[in-house]
Amino acid sequence: MKGDAVGPDPLDRGRFPIEPWALIETGYRPDDLGVTETLFSVANGYLGMRGNPEEGRPSYAHGTFLNGFHETWPIRHAEAAFGFARTGQTLVNVPDTKVMKIYVDDEPLTFGTADLEHYERCLDFRDGVLRRSLIWRTPSGKRVRIDSTRMVSMTQRHLAILTLEVEVLTGDAPIVISSQILNRQDGIDEYRMPMSATGEVVDPRKAGAFGARVLQPRMSYATDDRLMLGYQCAHSGMTIAVAADHSLHTSDEFEIVSRAEEDLAKVVYRVDATQGTTMRLQKTVAYHSSRGVPVRELSDRCDRTLDRAARHGLSHYVADQRAWYADFWAAADVEIAGETDELRAVQQATRYNLFSLAQASGRIDGLGVPAKGMTGSGYEGHYFWDTEVYVIPFLTYTQPEVARNALHFRSVMLPAARERAREMAQSGAMFPWRTINGEEASAYYAAGSAQVHIDADIAWALIKYVRASGDEGFLVREGIDILVETARMWADLGFWRSNGDDSFHIHGVTGPDEYTTVVNNNLFTNVMARFNLEQAVASVERIRDAYPQDYVRVAARLGLSDEETEEWRACAEGMTIPFDTGLGIHPQDDFFLDREVWDLSKTPSELRPLLLHYHPLVIYRFQVLKQADVVLALFLQGDRFSLEEKRADFEYYDPITTGDSTLSAVVQSVIAAEVGYHEAALHYFHESLYVDLMNLHGNTVDGLHIASTGGVWSALVFGFGGMRDHAGLLSFDPRLPVSWPALRFRFCWRGSRVLVELTEDRITFSLPDPDSADVDLSVRGTSYVVTAAAPLVVELDGQGDRIDGLLGDHPVIGGTRADGSTITAGVPDPILPPEEFDNTGELPIYAPETTVHQSSQF
Repeated sequence: MKGDAVGPDPLDRGRFPIEPWALIETGYRPDDLGVTETLFSVANGYLGMRGNPEEGRPSYAHGTFLNGFHETWPIRHAEAAFGFARTGQTLVNVPDTKVMKIYVDDEPLTFGTADLEHYERCLDFRDGVLRRSLIWRTPSGKRVRIDSTRMVSMTQRHLAILTLEVEVLTGDAPIVISSQILNRQDGIDEYRMPMSATGEVVDPRKAGAFGARVLQPRMSYATDDRLMLGYQCAHSGMTIAVAADHSLHTSDEFEIVSRAEEDLAKVVYRVDATQGTTMRLQKTVAYHSSRGVPVRELSDRCDRTLDRAARHGLSHYVADQRAWYADFWAAADVEIAGETDELRAVQQATRYNLFSLAQASGRIDGLGVPAKGMTGSGYEGHYFWDTEVYVIPFLTYTQPEVARNALHFRSVMLPAARERAREMAQSGAMFPWRTINGEEASAYYAAGSAQVHIDADIAWALIKYVRASGDEGFLVREGIDILVETARMWADLGFWRSNGDDSFHIHGVTGPDEYTTVVNNNLFTNVMARFNLEQAVASVERIRDAYPQDYVRVAARLGLSDEETEEWRACAEGMTIPFDTGLGIHPQDDFFLDREVWDLSKTPSELRPLLLHYHPLVIYRFQVLKQADVVLALFLQGDRFSLEEKRADFEYYDPITTGDSTLSAVVQSVIAAEVGYHEAALHYFHESLYVDLMNLHGNTVDGLHIASTGGVWSALVFGFGGMRDHAGLLSFDPRLPVSWPALRFRFCWRGSRVLVELTEDRITFSLPDPDSADVDLSVRGTSYVVTAAAPLVVELDGQGDRIDGLLGDHPVIGGTRADGSTITAGVPDPILPPEEFDNTGELPIYAPETTVHQSSQF
């Protein structure tokens, strides 16, 4: 275990009370603005708004983001080489419509200095609405009630609705509300304050700052009720239009003043407010973006969105929103039974993570799921393989139509992946490690571009979706192209070596563990490539046999031949899978065991994560992992390993896995549960559950860790629920935590919704929809059929083997390598000259236009 244990209820409950269906904050604090701005974001997968105050100040990082809306910039390598990524892609902070400044007696409401008698904000998981309520005692002694709401629509992708209510509780007062659209991306707000934080450590998880203007003005206008700004990105050419409608309701007298400039449009309401009279401002916002549609056309789209919203009204969209989330929870909710505060806290945190997945993916509509969703600029808004391995499984089993959208996005990226393969002297297609527009954007190739396992990860997610949904039409029309082109890449990348028995090898790659790079026969890569090759063969044969007319078109389109598919079959059968008979484990790669072990028990917490304190070459010389690598293979390809092999591998790799990546703990939880380390499984689950709620990795300020939220669902369903679907066969072998009375979850299997209820001594399956088709499954090797007629109850003899205790940071040493040498452990001592630090004691900030930065995912 790495660092202090995270308990089931680590939050400050005086400030964040337990509420199973909401995240509530009852007291304002200025010292963690960045974290709470992220936690209280509202989003729909396309549009996201950070939890900044309507009044604009103070803020850690103002942020409004549109999925895929980015600027490009040239990556300048100090020492360039052929094939290095050439064009960086960074998410743009689009014009901010959240701003509604309030002045009472000409005094501004500014958090941090305001005298607040009452403060509460609530993010409701049942409707996705952020509500804030406060009472402000002004400097002149007047008491003012201010309530606001903020909603990004799940049913209308381009729409957000904000409301603001102001009431003077004592006395009369002149009140001014300044509602704005403000371009914050280009550096300076109206207070002449820089928009980017200063004094931050160089951190590859963060986005860099632009050195020149990004949004080129193309349109601005203001009327008494409607504002509009339009821009085009300077280099990517992407276009955007932003519009806002206003409606003020009050019985007091007021006047309106509006104006528009290049980077600011505002409508100002001047109200002669009387005591006890409520004024209510509704602000309806529309965002439209494109890769090149003229701004004028986008402005027309904004007008249509706002006109339609005016016709329907707020109550219509609020009702639609609640209905959308009701459907979401009916399909995706996971319930942890129990009335203790600890279990209620776990329930709340679980729903927060699932809610975050809804906000990150619900309306991606042909786009990907960025690593931070739409909650921050971390990782520059890029898409990673995290989506396929950690997010799409959740979507496949709860929101299959959204999973299809995400996979379709990969299909759209296939031409760019083919071009990247040509550039890398490979056949087929090579999908990028990190990207927005389909081009590789990883400047640090060793830990980025060398991760060719992305091809197999996408193939794995695709096959999982097709098997679970039964959507073979998608396979025939789009999926088969991905499978064929990725199989071609593996067959070309690998090579045959004759050493007694012919074997197929893959050299010069990096697995998921970015602390071990450019290796030969990375186990995860080889195991996943084998699956990719096998499924390409099986899918071609399936289409040939079941859809002969489609097969003719597929074969012609892709130039398929029987000889080629037989080659893929041979490559899969001959794939090298490293195994060390002396230690009885699967080495992470051919030479992993040749290194000495990094003793994490002797590495102080202030030197974590390692990547921020040690040169990569120092890390690469040791057996030490940033995230689960072999253990991830044990999960994704669990039917290819015995339980004994899984336990031995887990016991070896767990003590040398730093947990520096949020992608790791969820997988460790799943495998710990399966092999019997029940306390470790729960520990890692809690660590995953509170990654963002407790800011465990210190970078929640940059946005949520969406892959980790998807992994939380996997830990619950695959780990504790014991669900697997290897080879398309649904099976269960549950591992309920000792302290949990019961677990309930739902999933979709080939069109049927299944409810699972698990206790210590039984597991029950039911089909809530009476029209559902039967579902075949097995429980611990015995086959059953679930029907809509009655629940299926299976008695359990316990929850499998249970091994008490945690493995800790002490690595397994003393083993003998094949050459007879003994594996030892140690730890390097970092010494950095003081001139490399600035006056904050941290490394200087980079800018993407002028320097290369390590594109590393945590």
